Amino acid sequence: MKKQANYIKRIEIKGMWGRKNISWDLRPDVNILSGVNGIGKSTILNNSVRSLTALEGGALTNDFQEGVSFIFAPEDATYINFDVIRSFDRPLINSGLLEKIGNQNVKTELDWQLYQLQRRYLDYQVNIGNRIIEMLTSGNSEQQTQAAEVSKPKTKFQDLIDELFNDTGKKINRKSNEILFEQDGDELTPYQLSSGEKQMLVILLTVLVQDNQHCSLFMDEPEISLHIEWQQKLISLIRVLNPNVQIILTTHSPAVIMNGWVDTVTEVSDITTH
Repeated sequence: MKKQANYIKRIEIKGMWGRKNISWDLRPDVNILSGVNGIGKSTILNNSVRSLTALEGGALTNDFQEGVSFIFAPEDATYINFDVIRSFDRPLINSGLLEKIGNQNVKTELDWQLYQLQRRYLDYQVNIGNRIIEMLTSGNSEQQTQAAEVSKPKTKFQDLIDELFNDTGKKINRKSNEILFEQDGDELTPYQLSSGEKQMLVILLTVLVQDNQHCSLFMDEPEISLHIEWQQKLISLIRVLNPNVQIILTTHSPAVIMNGWVDTVTEVSDITTH
């Protein structure tokens, strides 16, 4: 029987590149992997994500197939919910995917992530709406009082995005059920944002639609395209929107870790044996 984990306690990889073994003990909150170029940071993350995807689909058991194994918390859990943020805004070259999407605005990898997130955002709003109705009609005065709390994360997300985009005068259209922006009286789609704005929107929207559930979030060099002030705020903003998310990321940026996250950094060389 499947049981969901709260977080990943350890990632173990045997025979990476045919010669290295990895054993990485993880915190439930924030985990940052550091090291020089070519040492294997992205490989560790990518191998972990591929194996979690296969595990989720039932193609693997959690027993070192594909050279990767996970220790979950609790340890009898068999899977974990997870999200992956792709920071590189490369053009989409998959013609079959572009034809399937049928949206001429979706041209890059960040656009594709935003396109997928729009659907998750709609589902999220339906879910919280149903939850509010259920609480208000429950006849329980305590639940009725707490109903207003359910929509607060969405409002917090909108406030954060408005604050981050304030310098360019962009604001979220709060009357729309999908993500749209207003700027100087014009309506903008998310696909019209800059790469840095798209990237921050992808990250924070992904965390919002996790709906405060336990989840692991993988990010490979999320500082790409982000202004240094946004890099400094990144982890704290994620934790504000979902305190239950486990962050697992690689970075070369001191700004990402400087606001209280130095103790969460692990060097690849410290978790590698031959």
